[in-house]
Amino acid sequence: MAQVITTQPHLASPGDLFALMKPRVMSLVIFTALVGMLVSPMDAHPILMIISLLAIAAGAGASGAINQWYDRDIDAQMERTANRPLPQGLVQPDEALSLGLIISVLSVLVLYFTGGASAAAMLAFTIFFYGFIYTVWLKRSTTQNIVIGGAAGAFPPVIGWLAAGGDFGLAPAILFLIIFAWTPPHFWALALVRNDDYTRVGVPMFPVIHGFKATKNQIFIYALIVAVAGMIPTLIGLSSYAYMALSAVLGLRFVMLSWAVWRSDDADLQTPMVLFRFSILYLFLIFLGLGLDAAIAPFWMGT
Repeated sequence: MAQVITTQPHLASPGDLFALMKPRVMSLVIFTALVGMLVSPMDAHPILMIISLLAIAAGAGASGAINQWYDRDIDAQMERTANRPLPQGLVQPDEALSLGLIISVLSVLVLYFTGGASAAAMLAFTIFFYGFIYTVWLKRSTTQNIVIGGAAGAFPPVIGWLAAGGDFGLAPAILFLIIFAWTPPHFWALALVRNDDYTRVGVPMFPVIHGFKATKNQIFIYALIVAVAGMIPTLIGLSSYAYMALSAVLGLRFVMLSWAVWRSDDADLQTPMVLFRFSILYLFLIFLGLGLDAAIAPFWMGT
């Protein structure tokens, strides 16, 4: 008698589902949102701040799940993303979409009660913008995909500011600007390295369509904007001159590495990768500086 082997659909584990929510991105969202709360002039209750941060992170994770649900076809073909849960068959597409939609709703509802209507509305818009406007429309249709889509990554400190009780104004706009200007050189440096991947799957990243030289020109221009934007918080009274000195040093390094990329040969993929890695450190140190500056200001100011 022949043996019949039956297979059952893989049941996603909690770890698989968590990986679907892009935990590294969530950690960055928590960090920048926390800094937005710290630099806000309002004082929110610590418990409410913690719950709000978790809601913001969950919203970011939900949009990440929606992103991976839609991009599962190209993720399977790219070296950088082939090991994600969906291409590996660890999570089913309907599970990914359901997870993203359910957590999206829950995160917005929780933030509404802990951080207020403005923060909740901004979180809802951010989820929709990244999960649908960027992922479904912009990513595969324009070379400006990560320029426009980068707004989604720039919203968390603004949401944190609002959740702490702050109002819309110049200060949260500058926090937004820093990340918004940082996004193109960060991702285009990686796109130079992964150009073959993006070409193969038909994603119109800037170097795929316009070439390496034009991309390097844009990286350098945006690096100059980043360096200037990083110093603006002090100019508007949001941070101290100690922070401004830190931002000036980091900004100069950012520009120098971008200049090195501009001068590099197209075959040199190491130099863009150095810039890519430094850009992560840059953003971390800039927001760490802002957060520490806000945290210790009451002590050195004697308030």
